[in-house]
Amino acid sequence: MSAGVEAEGFYTEEVREGGRRVGFDVVTVTGERGRLSRTRDSVGAAPAGREFAVGPYVVDLPAFENLALPLFRNVGAADGGSRKVFVIDEIGKMELFSQSFIRAVRQTLESSSCSILGTIPVPKGKPLALVEEVRSRRDVKVFTIPQRSATLPQMKVTSQRGPGARVPTAAAATGICTTDKAPALGREAVIEL
Repeated sequence: MSAGVEAEGFYTEEVREGGRRVGFDVVTVTGERGRLSRTRDSVGAAPAGREFAVGPYVVDLPAFENLALPLFRNVGAADGGSRKVFVIDEIGKMELFSQSFIRAVRQTLESSSCSILGTIPVPKGKPLALVEEVRSRRDVKVFTIPQRSATLPQMKVTSQRGPGARVPTAAAATGICTTDKAPALGREAVIEL
């Protein structure tokens, strides 16, 4: 038996071209990648009334949902007593355009038997309902992560190991889940206790 913790879920990673950020991808812990958003100039115009955008970024809701939502289906499923962590990076503005994602996060927080490691944006501007709901839960511990934090670089190594990848126990126990990316905004990590 390994001393590690089995990890499932996804994280968000910047996409850069020519030294400039052009969007974000969603990457599963097992290494699958899908588009979350791209800048308007890189995607062209969307049909009227069909564009979900945050700042200069147009959200590709179908691509995000096709990759992220299936990960929620087996969260917390019993697997011989091994400890599991489900990673949700992040519960943010772009992801919250998906009503299915909102339902999946709520259901996971209510019923999951595994630990949940997630990120939410630091409060600023108009509050996001699900973010505030998560932040105020009694069974959630919130840690503030400074900008440019890279406290769990093992996530990238783990993601290259394939299904059933394991995160070292000491790293998982820190309660801080960022990858080796340099986030543009401060993030807060969330652990469901």
